[in-house]
Amino acid sequence: MTENMHVLLRARPDPDVTETLFEPVAADMPVIGDGQMLIRVIWLSLEPAMRGWIAEAANYSTPVPLDRPMTGFTVGEVVESRHRDFVVGEIVQGRQGWRRFAISDGSDIDRKVDPSLAPISTALSVLGINGATAYVGLMDVCAPKAGETVVVTTAAGAVGSMVGQIAKIQGCRTVGVTGGPDKVATCLDSFKYDSALNYKAIDGIGPGLDEACPDGIDCFFDNVGSDQFDRVMERLNVGARIAVCGTIGMPSFPIPMGPRVNRQLLVKRARIQGFLILDHYHRYDQIIEILSDWYRAGHFAYREDVTDGLEHSAGALVRMLAGRNTGKTLVRVGADP
Repeated sequence: MTENMHVLLRARPDPDVTETLFEPVAADMPVIGDGQMLIRVIWLSLEPAMRGWIAEAANYSTPVPLDRPMTGFTVGEVVESRHRDFVVGEIVQGRQGWRRFAISDGSDIDRKVDPSLAPISTALSVLGINGATAYVGLMDVCAPKAGETVVVTTAAGAVGSMVGQIAKIQGCRTVGVTGGPDKVATCLDSFKYDSALNYKAIDGIGPGLDEACPDGIDCFFDNVGSDQFDRVMERLNVGARIAVCGTIGMPSFPIPMGPRVNRQLLVKRARIQGFLILDHYHRYDQIIEILSDWYRAGHFAYREDVTDGLEHSAGALVRMLAGRNTGKTLVRVGADP
């Protein structure tokens, strides 16, 4: 077997996330006991939320402890098993973190993965946590109706691209906000947005929103906060629904004090709701099955931004947080069987 490796969290952001916060270290090969299995990690998912996971102050989860392996969603292969529900060779999606090999008793396994349906890496994106996040935020919180206008920030990202494509399945007009002309082109050509705006343009997104949303905005799926959030809020329709999925454009702490949206929510009788996919894990299998049916029907395109080698995970995370990725950010930890 390949030697084991862990990537440990050594320090907290101060305030930026840098590669020096993490350290790859050699680790002993785990030995399983009764009711356990050994998982060889193949794919590691990197998330914008990791910035909050490693912060000093807790938000929705306890911070990753220092000098421990970094937390992360994974896809791996069962290579040894003394667990009655898992056999050698099965592919599983779980939470093994930044490791090459990990012991599991099954409690940190989210589901088994069918390699015949799609590449197994998609269990971390379109047919995984990102797809489920997009589904819950759009379908449950925004509840779009055919003909409505849906605006999505980080529209070329792993979650945003899925929101746009699910909204198209629902018969909506989709408008994506993203950073740079290449990502605008990806939104239009790959993810089939009706319109896409570059928030880095010198005049901001206000004029673009006016042109792209002549009838106003009915649904807003936000991953950013900050100025982009404010510009969209100015153009809401009566009865608009806003899903707050992330705030990557703002510091986590201290909480910034920006323009007040209370009046706009009142006048437009709009609803704003934050959500976490972790609150919907009891529905995970059901949601993945719906997404799988849509995938089989050819509704989903996706992009993967792949870095090879667990030891390069920290650099890939820094790159993603700076917005230099397109699509789902993944680390290839081992060979895909």
